[in-house]
Amino acid sequence: MRSTQKIKNSLLNLCLVVLGFTVSAQNLNQPLPADQSIKKGVLPNGMTYYLHSTDVTKDVASYYIIQNVGSVLENDDQQGLAHFLEHMAFNGTENFEGKGILNTLEKEGIVFGKDINAYTSFDETVYNINNVPTTPELIETGLLILRDWCNYLSLTDEEIDAERGVIKEEWRTRQSGQMRILQQSIETMFGGSKYAKRIPIGDMDVIENFEYKALRDFYHDWYRTDLQAIAIVGDIDVNEMEKKIIEKFSSIPAIENAPERFVVKIEDNEKLMYDIAMDKEVSTANISFGIRYDKSLKDESIVDLAQGLIDNMISSILSTRFQEISQKPDAPFMAVGAGFGDMTRLHNAFNVRVIPKPDMQQEAFKLAMAEINRAVKFGFTNAEITRIKAQLSNGYENQIAKRNDRPHGQIIRSIQKNYLENAHLTDIEKEYEIVKVLFNVITQDHLLKRMQGMYTQKNRSIVVTGVEGKNNLTEEQAIQILNEVENDETLKPYEEEEEVKSLMTGVNLVPGKIVSEKANETLGFTTFSLSNGISVHYKFADKNKNDVKLEAISDGGKSLLKVDELPSAEIVGNVVQLSGLGEFSMTDLPKVLAGKTANTFFSIGETTEAIIGSSSTKDVETMLQMVNLRFTKPRFDETSYGVLMQNVDNFLTRKSKDLNSKMSDSVTTTLYGNNHPTKRIFNKAFVEDMSFEKSKAVYKSRFNNAADFTFFIVGDVVKDDLKPLLANYIASIPTTNLKENWKNNAVEWSAKNVDKDIYLPMEDPKSSVRIAYKKEMPHTLKDEILMSALGKILQLRYTEALREDEGGTYGASSNGFMVKEPRSLAYLSISFDCNPDLVEKLITIVHKEIEAIKNGTVLQNDLDKITTNILKEREDSKSLNAYEMASIKNLILEGYNMDAPENFENIVKSMTKKDIQDMAKRLLDDHKSFEIVFKPEQ
Repeated sequence: MRSTQKIKNSLLNLCLVVLGFTVSAQNLNQPLPADQSIKKGVLPNGMTYYLHSTDVTKDVASYYIIQNVGSVLENDDQQGLAHFLEHMAFNGTENFEGKGILNTLEKEGIVFGKDINAYTSFDETVYNINNVPTTPELIETGLLILRDWCNYLSLTDEEIDAERGVIKEEWRTRQSGQMRILQQSIETMFGGSKYAKRIPIGDMDVIENFEYKALRDFYHDWYRTDLQAIAIVGDIDVNEMEKKIIEKFSSIPAIENAPERFVVKIEDNEKLMYDIAMDKEVSTANISFGIRYDKSLKDESIVDLAQGLIDNMISSILSTRFQEISQKPDAPFMAVGAGFGDMTRLHNAFNVRVIPKPDMQQEAFKLAMAEINRAVKFGFTNAEITRIKAQLSNGYENQIAKRNDRPHGQIIRSIQKNYLENAHLTDIEKEYEIVKVLFNVITQDHLLKRMQGMYTQKNRSIVVTGVEGKNNLTEEQAIQILNEVENDETLKPYEEEEEVKSLMTGVNLVPGKIVSEKANETLGFTTFSLSNGISVHYKFADKNKNDVKLEAISDGGKSLLKVDELPSAEIVGNVVQLSGLGEFSMTDLPKVLAGKTANTFFSIGETTEAIIGSSSTKDVETMLQMVNLRFTKPRFDETSYGVLMQNVDNFLTRKSKDLNSKMSDSVTTTLYGNNHPTKRIFNKAFVEDMSFEKSKAVYKSRFNNAADFTFFIVGDVVKDDLKPLLANYIASIPTTNLKENWKNNAVEWSAKNVDKDIYLPMEDPKSSVRIAYKKEMPHTLKDEILMSALGKILQLRYTEALREDEGGTYGASSNGFMVKEPRSLAYLSISFDCNPDLVEKLITIVHKEIEAIKNGTVLQNDLDKITTNILKEREDSKSLNAYEMASIKNLILEGYNMDAPENFENIVKSMTKKDIQDMAKRLLDDHKSFEIVFKPEQ
């Protein structure tokens, strides 16, 4: 767009003049400083590869293949085949027959769906195998799988036919009111382009009936070396890995006379495009306004970086403004999101998404667009710009501090953007040096010109999610509203108070003392006893750099509340969050915290309550200040409570027709009855029993004595820096000598064995199955591990029997665990969606597999897989600070050392098929259960 180019030219001139560069404009258009830690190469056959060494998780690597191939490339008779082909990559290759890839990896503790997965989008298909041990054998295996995925899929008739049912069940699982809304409005969303006709899941008529040749043709045309990149990230030797890649992948032949990999451009529209969509399962409205503009795929330069910063600043400032408005009781919307974002390969968009209050669509849209036009006409204040610069600078500083701790997925996402969209792989430290200079010269005028240049009259669209029988926003009304706000001479610039106060404003802080400290040699942590009776268990850990975590835990929870307080306890978190903290409202608090990385929140569970905090190393003081205020000066704002209750009313409206909400509520009423005092569903009667005063009382009762909490601090903060902060902010909290214990208020199901079919109206028929077994038994560490193992083994069995053999479900979830409080019991749950015609057959298989284990049919191969997985996951977790936190908490709160071999590793390694059988026997002996099946209303 011309306006965009004008802004770029303006910024280029700004860079030339103000940055003090003596180089030419041509040099300023050179790519940004490159991230030298990522090695990129291209083989003679056109394949691209990326390599990055990181030990963020020790002794493992992740393997990705990025196919520059998506559903937009499909012919009419291939709709859904890009996604179908993704599935087929797990159903037989040259070196891994049938389910060979999954079987090979699962033996190494790598789990399908969690560590092994893939996705298909409009423009790309990406496969991943995460956290594979870097033994020589498994490096070879990982590379061999990538090689097969590149060019050697089997695509047998039998496997293709077997997968048709799985795809159909994935479609069935994903179908919902919101998906049908998308299907109705996608033509307008994508400007009538080919994107609108290529939703990746595809056309089920095509899926059920396509000829084998159609899939093979798509595979031959598009899965080719010039459209493929492999990426390997992890604890690897980059040079050695590069040699292996050159050796193994160079021989893959390039496709001759291949079709052009076209990119879809959405044609300009001079007139606003409007659409409205409705669905019987969607009962609340939203309005999406967008302005589309072109995106360049050329190499990024300093000018692009500057524009990206400005876009980010505008998005953040608008978000803050709309959040502030939404906290006013008379606001016609609950929330508005506005800002710049990706759209397609060749397009970005400025989007405004409005969530109106009931029957206020017109008012909500008008106010939202008036605020956008306020920014278009007057721009932003210096205070807003200064604050967002501080926030973005803090973000850069945190990224730099954590640059060696980036998870594999984060690195891969930047690699994907580079390969698919030519986004630059930038050296973050050098980029920040440029950013700091840009921040010195980016002014109000630059942001104003960007808003004005973006806010064009062409390439506009509005998509309304309407509600049947309501006063929905029409096309004529939308156009009239836009005309009114764009020509409103009464609009005035945004104003705000620029004074910045201290977070501890209004607090009479009387520091306490650390009266003793004791070292735990086994786990390497220190216990500080404070003068007010609080104990803090601290350990320095820098496995995650620049990251500090705090947890303060106390017994009690909801078990100590009165029955009439329980509804208010359900929303107390929202009440406190919307109220702010200390002297500051929810909208003022972020201004006080601008440029800092620190946050706290709290939770009230069934038997415990907790305050959770996190911060960067430099902002530990701010985190501890916030913890202090959580105890000493929590904020309760009745006006905010009123806004919350308006949002709750809208939530009730939304869930009234939502299918998943109906299922969840039906499970509750089936198990506990319609009028159980402590097991109520979230409905109008429940909401009527909530009150502001009771929410306030609930919070104060649970957090009135910090000495009843056990504090844990683990992370990248040294002891000598932490100690004075503990004395100032934690030892200063007033406390009492009272200690609380939780009560056993456990409630039984309405019957020992519940078996019920529930019929619900559905737009797209499906059955949803919920099965559970429970049994009271003493808790032991071995039984806890065995229950987990039982659930994992059943997950393997159900994936094979229900998904692969029957094609009856996209996937069944099986989870086994033990709980200690309020009663010690073992619990096994199974759930899945399926074709209503197959529900009885699949349920029979579910019970048959459990009975088989009870009767001794446990496959050694399955046990080996899950044993390896449990050990591997524990080992991988040791690369994180969170492991250190869990170790200390288990020792202090549960009384055992989870690091000791006899408490974990020895138990896992000694598990036998007989142990699993015995666990299943004990669970099923005089057990309680439910089997609730949801079916479409006839």
